[in-house]
Amino acid sequence: MKTKPFFFTPSRGGLLSAVLLAALMAGCSSVPLEGAPVENRTPTDGSGANAGGTETGVANVNLGQSNLPAWGKLPRVVYFDLDSYTVKDEYLNVVEANAKALAADRTRRLTIEGHTDERGGREYNLALGQKRAESVAKSLTVLGASANQLEAVSFGKERPASSGTGESVWAQNRRAELNPR
Repeated sequence: MKTKPFFFTPSRGGLLSAVLLAALMAGCSSVPLEGAPVENRTPTDGSGANAGGTETGVANVNLGQSNLPAWGKLPRVVYFDLDSYTVKDEYLNVVEANAKALAADRTRRLTIEGHTDERGGREYNLALGQKRAESVAKSLTVLGASANQLEAVSFGKERPASSGTGESVWAQNRRAELNPR
């Protein structure tokens, strides 16, 4: 009588054994990295030194209370590109100023409201507004705010900042508002 290998024997869960073996072999595979191109992305100020003043080239963030504007005078709006929830570099100062204020006073709270322009369906815009609010909230936590100080909500296209049509109007409506609560 001929016997089959263990993992192909139907009476012993051969199919399951074959799948597990295949998964194990796939998980153990590796990709050789020798000769892979490496790109140096360390920013410099022209003199060869790191622009940020650290070994990694990342600027330090001072979370102290010095030079903090009054809570009511902080910038409160972050604008987004069409169909995007990525915080643009030009609005990092808004996020950083609010993160510093939140880190300096842990009793403060913010509601981040995500908004969209009028284009697209209601469900899509609610989801996109939520992603925008959560993106700003994540940026705030990375810069020192605590997650329990933040609430991300979406209004989609329901609360436009500007009415009408056209790119200039739509651009004003694609935003996240940081509102103290």
